[in-house]
Amino acid sequence: MPDDESPRPRGAYAKGIARRQEILDRAIEVFAARGADRTSLRAIAREVGVTHAALTHYFGSLEELLVSVYEESNAPAHRHETVPDDATPVERMIESARTNREVPGLVQLYSSLVASALEDGHPVAREFATTRFADLRARFAATVREQQGRGRLRDDVDPDAVAALVVAASDGLQTQWLLDDAAPQHEALALLDRLLRSPGTDEEAAV
Repeated sequence: MPDDESPRPRGAYAKGIARRQEILDRAIEVFAARGADRTSLRAIAREVGVTHAALTHYFGSLEELLVSVYEESNAPAHRHETVPDDATPVERMIESARTNREVPGLVQLYSSLVASALEDGHPVAREFATTRFADLRARFAATVREQQGRGRLRDDVDPDAVAALVVAASDGLQTQWLLDDAAPQHEALALLDRLLRSPGTDEEAAV
């Protein structure tokens, strides 16, 4: 019986995915070094080493490119964090802060995206920021509940409020560090971790 399915351009599709990934990897290097200063897709294309047409073909707009660069830079292939499975939410943010110190340009890119999300006319940035915050709060709240059940974290605090506080503290301290690298980012996060521990536990977050 003849195959009714039309042939799919598997080779071209795979090449397109590979080319997009190649552009993203190069863009991560560029933004890690220079941050997200206001610029155009055309200027970024020159720095990445591709045509403006290629960049718009794969990403559509500057905002879509910036979100893609940040999300890809946080993929396991680009992050080298060693966090135990039973780490508290604050411990996870401490390790993330350590990693981020090596790529200040990407930290600045993230801050720019969040700032854009608060302005009208930036739907891609707004979707990125609101989704990221909602996902982080949900994951951290679940971790807090689990660790409260095991007696590691205080049981007199609301898990959802703790999750929101941890995210706010991490982002706020990261902004302070961008403005002044002497700001006690790790020390403040370690203090928050100790305040959330159950009384009597002698575990402390590493600083």
